[in-house]
Amino acid sequence: MDDATPDANPGSSISRRTFATRSLTAAAAFAAAHPLRAWDSRAWSSRAWSSTTWSADSGHRPPLADRRFRSNAVEQFLSETSARIHNPELRTLFLNCFPNTLDTTVLPGEFEGQPDTAVLTGDIAAMWLRDSSAQVWPYLRFAAKDEPLRRLLEGILRRQTRCLLIDPYANAFMADLAAPALEWGQHDRTDMKQGVGERKYELDSLCYPIRLAHGYWKATGDTRPFDSRWKQAMTLVVETMRVQQRRDSLGPYRFQRRAENPTDSLVNGIGYPGKPVGLIASCFRPSDDACLLPFLIPSNLFAVTSLRQLATMADTILHDSTLANHAHSLAEEVSSALGRFGTAATPAGEIWAYEVDGFGGHVLMDDANVPSLLGLPYLDASPDPAIYTRTRSFVWSDANPWFFRGSAGEGIGGPHIGRDSIWPMSQIVYALTSTSDTEVRHALDMLLRSSAGSGFMHESYHRNDPRKFTRAWFAWCNTLFGELVARVAEHSPHLLPS
Repeated sequence: MDDATPDANPGSSISRRTFATRSLTAAAAFAAAHPLRAWDSRAWSSRAWSSTTWSADSGHRPPLADRRFRSNAVEQFLSETSARIHNPELRTLFLNCFPNTLDTTVLPGEFEGQPDTAVLTGDIAAMWLRDSSAQVWPYLRFAAKDEPLRRLLEGILRRQTRCLLIDPYANAFMADLAAPALEWGQHDRTDMKQGVGERKYELDSLCYPIRLAHGYWKATGDTRPFDSRWKQAMTLVVETMRVQQRRDSLGPYRFQRRAENPTDSLVNGIGYPGKPVGLIASCFRPSDDACLLPFLIPSNLFAVTSLRQLATMADTILHDSTLANHAHSLAEEVSSALGRFGTAATPAGEIWAYEVDGFGGHVLMDDANVPSLLGLPYLDASPDPAIYTRTRSFVWSDANPWFFRGSAGEGIGGPHIGRDSIWPMSQIVYALTSTSDTEVRHALDMLLRSSAGSGFMHESYHRNDPRKFTRAWFAWCNTLFGELVARVAEHSPHLLPS
C-alpha cells in the first residue's frame, strides 16, 4: 500500500490507479498464457476491471457475472440488514461496501488439491497478510452455514501459510507467486524472495494470520487448514518474533529503498536503536511507514493476544505442547515488558505510548491503520480499561499530532498520506470501540459525508473537502465500514441516521 499522491482533481488517486491498471492488465495476460495456474483464468479476466462494466467510481456493485465470488449467506444477510436501514445513502453504502471484498478482490483456486485463495487489496494486484485477514473477517460468521464460503476462507488460510513460509519478514505477496515484485519494491536493498510483493517487516503481519485462523476455527470448528505446513509456519512466526526481541543480535532483516519519502526506508537498513527489554521490534507500521522507534506498542499488544490464541490452538488442535509453551511464554514476556516500558506519563495520567525504544524514549501519537491505539479493544488487545480510556481521549484530540479537524469531519490520519488527511478507517474504529451513542452517531454522520457520493469508502480525504480523497477502491475500509453498519443495525438500530 505505497503512497498515493492525490491529483489536482478531487476524488483521484492517480499513482495507485495507474499502477493497478498496469498490474491487472499484466495479470490477465499471464493468466491467459498459463491457464493451469492455481486459479482459473476467468479470475483474472480483464472485463471485471473494465470501465464499461464496473469501477469503484460508479457507485454500485459489479454486475453479477463479474463478481469474483457469491455467497448465498452473505446475500441473505445483505437483504435482511438493508431492510433495517432507512437512510437511502447509508443503505447504498452498506450494500456496496459489505460484500466489496468478495465482489472484487478474491481469487479462489486450488493448490496441490486444496483450496487456495489470493485476496487483492483493491487497486493493487497483491495480497497483504494484514489486509487479506481484515478484509474477510466480517464473513467468518457465515462460514459454518455456507460451504463454498468456508472453502474460500480455508483457501486464504492456506495461502497465508504458504506466504509465511516463503518469508516471515514480508508484508505483501503477489497473487501470482511466480510474478515479479511490486513495481516500487523491485530495487529495494533487502533479501527478496520469489513471490514477495514488498518486504517491509511489520509485526502485525505475523499476528493477523493468527487472528484469522483462530476466528475461523471458533466460527466453524474446522481444523483442516491446521496441518503440518500450518504448524511449520506458526513455529516460524514464533521464532521470528523471538529473533526480533533482539536480545542477542539485531537479526537478519535489513531494508533500504531509494525514495523521496523517508518513511519508505530504514536508517542504516535496520532503523533506530532499541534496548532489549522483552518487546518485539517492528521496522514498519501497519501503514507501511517506517517506525520512528523500534517497539511499536499497539502491535506488541496485538502480539500478546495473537500468541495466546496460537498457544490455545497449538495445544487443542495440534496437541503440540512445545509450540504452545513457546507461544505462551513469549506472550507473557511481552506482556510484562509492556507493563514496564509501554506507557508514558501525561497530565491526564498514564497512557499507552505509540512507540518506545526501551531507553526511556517514546512517541506519543496514533496512526489510523489497525493495530492502532484507538483500535485495541477491536482486536481484543486492551488489557487495562483505565489506560485505554485515557489513551483514547488523547489520540482523539489535538494532542495527537496526526488528529485533524475540519469542516468535513474529524479523525486520525498519519504520515502515509500526510497532513490534513483524515482516514475513514479511524472513524469506523472510533465507532466500533465506542460505548457512547453520541460518538457512534457522530461517526456515522462523518462517514456518510466522507464518501462524497461515490458509494464507497476511501483511504483518506481532506479535512475540509471529502471530494479530495485517495483510493477509490480500498476493500479493507469498505468491508470494515460494512461491519460497523451491520453491527449497529443488529444491536443499536436507533443509532442509524434516518
